[in-house]
Amino acid sequence: MQKTVTVVGAGIVGVCCALHLQREGFKVRLIDKGEPGMKASFGNSGSFGTASCVPFAMPGVLKKVPKMLFDSESPLKLRWSHVPRALPWFLRFIAAARPSRVEEIAAARNSLLVHTHAGYAPLIEGADASKWVDNNGLMMVFENEATFEGAAYALDLRRRNGVHMDILDGNEARQMEPALSKKVVKAVSLPDVSRTIDPFRLTESLAKDFVRRGGEIVNTEVRGFEIGADGPTRIITDRGPLEIEQVVIAAGVWSRPLAKQLGTSVPLEAERGYHVMFANQDFALKRALVSADRNVSLAHMHEGIRATGVAEFAAPDAPPDMRNAEMVKRQAMALVPGLKGEPASQWMGPRPSHPDSKPVIGRSPRHKNVLFAFGHDHLGLTMAGITGKLVAELATGKPTTVDLAPFRPDRF
Repeated sequence: MQKTVTVVGAGIVGVCCALHLQREGFKVRLIDKGEPGMKASFGNSGSFGTASCVPFAMPGVLKKVPKMLFDSESPLKLRWSHVPRALPWFLRFIAAARPSRVEEIAAARNSLLVHTHAGYAPLIEGADASKWVDNNGLMMVFENEATFEGAAYALDLRRRNGVHMDILDGNEARQMEPALSKKVVKAVSLPDVSRTIDPFRLTESLAKDFVRRGGEIVNTEVRGFEIGADGPTRIITDRGPLEIEQVVIAAGVWSRPLAKQLGTSVPLEAERGYHVMFANQDFALKRALVSADRNVSLAHMHEGIRATGVAEFAAPDAPPDMRNAEMVKRQAMALVPGLKGEPASQWMGPRPSHPDSKPVIGRSPRHKNVLFAFGHDHLGLTMAGITGKLVAELATGKPTTVDLAPFRPDRF
């Protein structure tokens, strides 16, 4: 068994892979051109979405997408210069919205979600990082009955996959969360959802624990590979080549070109999200909030209240369009009228998304010494712990905790 592993990507998924590999006795090196946790892992909504078995593509989406693309207040944005590249993704996305496919995808996502705690618990305990996690739950809110009725299938899909939910009227919702707008008429409480009060600090704590345990973090940009008879033997970086035995590609949306160089093509797109941070508020949110009408999420973080939203399809490194952040701000202030002042900060990060709302987790079809772990959609934070556990099991040749057939790299 090869005893050294190089993990490319130091977001929350890569860091969890590195820690689980360490626990299996591997000497692990983590490579990223930036600081651990500074891309998509930095600014997400913070919820461990254990109730998020529902995929992005749902029945009827074909009728909704064209209208959404031309609505200035829609959460779906597509830069027209990006259309030729994104069109194949959207065609696959529409195909994934067939009812039979939705059921299959939800079951596959749930097979990972039920192991969220088991994947994270030893890592959070080992890093003494529990101060960054709380268990106050999440509430989905609805401002009209039609929206609530339209969510019936998604709610039933959750229920059939074992998600505990409590249905509330608007007054009951405001008793639990007094800051909510009086326009809220229905809510769904999800008490079993946990969250982190700072995704970056959680990732940073885990990365520091990785180093304490003998791991190495190398700040460099990966540009390619030298391929031998049995797979890649070197990683080519902007600081020169690095010898490798096994390699894990966990670089989020930047995994697509790396996987292609290794002989595997995947339809991975940057579904870019935005956030605004409201500091110095005179109230706190008790739980995370998700608005079905406004497509915005709010949560109380270590440094204030964070509002997140938007799914913008554009090149990963394209400049952000902060009009999207302004829209998130407007929707957040309408949902929670007590928010005051201008946001202290704004941010954009690229979520790595496949059209079937499932990550790629598995061994490369071309090279036995390459493992893939990327494309977790909106659930990188949630699925990072179990993904790391599965990668470590693959690297050691153990039976995997979860059937990985739905996540195989060559399914496309």
